Amino acid sequence: MFDRLSDGFSSAMRKISGQGRISDSNIAEALDEVRSALLEADVHFDVVNEFCEHVAEASKGREVTKSLKPGQEFIGVVHEELINLMSAPEGATPGVLRVSPGPTIVMMCGLQGSGKTTTCGKLAGHLKKTGRSCMLVAADLQRPAAIEQLRVVCDQVEQELPGGATVTFYSEPDKAAAYGEAVGVAVDVCKRAVAEARKQGIDTVILDTAGRLHVDSDLMGELTRINATLSPHQIFLVVDSMVGQDAVLSAKAFNEKLEVDGIILTKFDSDTRGGAAISVRRITGAPIKFMGVGEKLEQLEEFHADRVAGRILGMGDVVSLVEKAQEQVTEEEAARIQEKMAKGEFTMDDFLGQMKSLRKMGPMKQIMGMLPGVGSALKDLPIDDGHFDKIEAIINSMTSAERADVKQFNNSRRKRVAQGAGVNQQDVGRLVKQFDGVSKMTKQLAGMGAMGKMKAMRQLQSQASTMQAGGMGPMGFNPKGSTKSMSPKQQFKKRKKR
Repeated sequence: MFDRLSDGFSSAMRKISGQGRISDSNIAEALDEVRSALLEADVHFDVVNEFCEHVAEASKGREVTKSLKPGQEFIGVVHEELINLMSAPEGATPGVLRVSPGPTIVMMCGLQGSGKTTTCGKLAGHLKKTGRSCMLVAADLQRPAAIEQLRVVCDQVEQELPGGATVTFYSEPDKAAAYGEAVGVAVDVCKRAVAEARKQGIDTVILDTAGRLHVDSDLMGELTRINATLSPHQIFLVVDSMVGQDAVLSAKAFNEKLEVDGIILTKFDSDTRGGAAISVRRITGAPIKFMGVGEKLEQLEEFHADRVAGRILGMGDVVSLVEKAQEQVTEEEAARIQEKMAKGEFTMDDFLGQMKSLRKMGPMKQIMGMLPGVGSALKDLPIDDGHFDKIEAIINSMTSAERADVKQFNNSRRKRVAQGAGVNQQDVGRLVKQFDGVSKMTKQLAGMGAMGKMKAMRQLQSQASTMQAGGMGPMGFNPKGSTKSMSPKQQFKKRKKR
């Protein structure tokens, strides 16, 4: 994500990094690059001008710290201003408000195609993880199959996402046919849903209201009536971040009519431009609350301006990475795995469990992009998460005894497992060999001194990353020029070209 912005900011940093000090001339030159990058990323024109003015003012006359170079100092200024640009206003409540006595009423609105209904489910799943029960209300009585879509989403959240709280569904499907004949049907459905939620002691009610292909008087009229009748505690606007300036302008129109309390950006992981994330906070005045970072229901994250600014500037987002890891692996599980590795008792079953936890965190390219300095390096590399499917198929084709002790493998076993997994025997042999090497090395670490451990850890990291990629190169992609994953015929052709 943010590829265009990141490239533009990197170019600006290069303009100033070779200078001995920060001056008016090199600031102006760097800001030309920044301005072009922001405009190409579809950031609103007024926001671009305001941002560049603030960066120029903050940079002028700034003393360069002895430990920093001018380019690093300039990055610091840009980072601060990006945070200021996207941060929520003072006093804004983070996440979803909780009122007592409940239920908390959250009204979701947005244009058709923005991902509003799916986001309702994602938000319910997010609250479920924190122990808050939710009711999803089908208040979109115009779009065909909207009620059934929300029902399916609700069932998936309840069955698949972790958390002790429940997520229930409320609809009045017979009212959908009457829509258009009786004005205010959706309002009445919402009123009865809130009354039912209060009776059941449900914590939060999420209203999935109707959308349109564009902002019009009918849409706003219905939303305004729901707002006036139910007085929701929070109104969230769902915005497709890939639409760019059009998304920002529609958000502004919604906010003028409803005074939204927060914005949820969807398809954030696919947004290579980043214009909506940069612009929407300043243009609407409403804070960005959440961002959808994938298609799965658990892929909704709270928006943190400082973390997003770090991603844009290639600084990574280690805090979010750690949070994702903590969601998948408990401290007790991590300690158990560490102990097994130290004793040399780490099995293929353990490795498969760790790999599944890693995959739940998101696509590998997205996860690696959270590491400082790694995102730009991965930008043009074809990282294929399908390699994990191959590893999983190989391990699942092994017997329990083979997964517990890979030393049992011989040619006949490799052949059987390869046939079961739909791969060749070399893939099976490579995975077994690398896993055995990692297991031995982790056991050796327990009895080493500090220097020995550092050296062994470097070897271990290299070997483990190769293993996770199924022998296809570090982290699941083929390094340019590598022949490791090529067939003998392909390797011969490559050598012949040379």
